[in-house]
Amino acid sequence: MSPSLAWLTLVIAGALDVGWAISMKYAEGYTRLGWSVASLVLLAAFVFLLGRALKVLEVGVAYSVWTGIYSVWTGIGAAGTFLMGVVLFGETLSALKVAGIVLVLMGIAALKLA
Repeated sequence: MSPSLAWLTLVIAGALDVGWAISMKYAEGYTRLGWSVASLVLLAAFVFLLGRALKVLEVGVAYSVWTGIYSVWTGIGAAGTFLMGVVLFGETLSALKVAGIVLVLMGIAALKLA
């Protein structure tokens, strides 16, 4: 896998992370079978893709993509989940929240360029 494909894999995994978070909301504490199964499948898929990306990308950057507050992975998941929360669940949208997401995304860009 090329580095470009590894980054694409990481982005796809980030999208699956958003799907996982949304499916957990719909699963209502894992009391709804269909959504619970979807949640677990999405979880397995994004962890698998993260593992594939880690075979190519530097572990310090790729892992921070997945876990840190300043990370690419968290940025993708946070921004996507934030937007889906607004769209699907009517959660509030404020200038301060948007500014926070923008700062996270700026951190993503910095990590990608580093």
